[in-house]
Order: sequence, then structure tokens, then C-alpha cells
Amino acid sequence: MGAPGLSLLETWDRTGAEDEISMQRIYLLSTGGTIEKVYSEQSGTVENRAAKLDRYLRALRLPDADIQTIHLMNKDSLEMTDADRLEVRDRVGELLDEGAPIVISHGTDTMVETGLFLESTFTALKVPIILTGAMTPLGFEGSDGLQNLTESLLAARLLAPGVFVVMHGQVFPVSKARKDKDKATFVWK
Repeated sequence: MGAPGLSLLETWDRTGAEDEISMQRIYLLSTGGTIEKVYSEQSGTVENRAAKLDRYLRALRLPDADIQTIHLMNKDSLEMTDADRLEVRDRVGELLDEGAPIVISHGTDTMVETGLFLESTFTALKVPIILTGAMTPLGFEGSDGLQNLTESLLAARLLAPGVFVVMHGQVFPVSKARKDKDKATFVWK
């Protein structure tokens, strides 16, 4: 990879041309949740209809990141079933062989539950697994989605192996995270 002592953005690919930045792969698994919701004019509600993370990723400047987005499902986390969590587990298990960090966009209501399930399943991780989401959908005024997504992509490059929740400028080991509905954020358990 890069030479010791250089920041991530200064890490150069020493095996090739000096002016090329080394790319780091990060897998982004999309499960839905508020971050992916859209407003339905017909029903007057916000719903999970179609994945939209790719559109927001294109707005970010990530010249040395190879973000591979995988759309698993598009569900509100309160509607996630045990079968859905098994699907997330199975896909994470496949990707762990690649040796790249994994970010999972997930609804905030059961994010910790899914994270704890992954932590108990994968006990010898070699990369970080990060769960993130939003309290307000991407594209809505005041949305925290793009901030949380961006922070998660950076955290994926910096954190030690383990399962984490990254929300609102904070990083929590999944076993220490709790959603505080009154404060509309995550807090330490």
C-alpha cells in the first residue's frame, strides 16, 4: 500500500506511477431505511421505493476510493425480518474474503440489532464493518444522511476491525450504541 507516515490522501502507489493515488475498495451494502426513503405524492408519506445512494455518492469527491455499492433490499428497519438479517449476514460473509471494509446503510430503529447479530457471527474480523443511516431521508432539507454516509466512508478507512455505528460525527462500538429517539441521535449505552 502506501509508505508509513503519510496521510491517507498522500498515500501513493509505490508500485506504479508516482502521480497515481492508490485506490481503496470499500463495499457499501444498502438495506434501505430512512436514508433511502422518498416522498410519495400519492400517499403523502415517505416510503422505501428505490435505491438512491449511488446518486449521492457521485456528488462526493472520493478520488482514491473504489466504492462498490450492493443493493440488498430497500426496507424500513422495523420491517426487517430474521430472514433479512440472514441475507445481510450471508452477503457480509462473502465480502469479508475480499479484505475490504464494509459500510451498511440501515434503518436506525434496528441498526444496533443487526450490528450485534453481525458481531456475534463474525468473531475474528480483519476489517471494520460500519452501520449508518439517517434520521431524515437523503435529499430532504436538514437531512443528516450525506453527513453520516461520508463519515462512515472515512471511518471505514481508519477504524480497527470490529462492528461500529457511525452517526452524527460519532463512532460507537455496536455494543455501546443506543438510539435516543428524544434526541434523534445515537448515544453511549
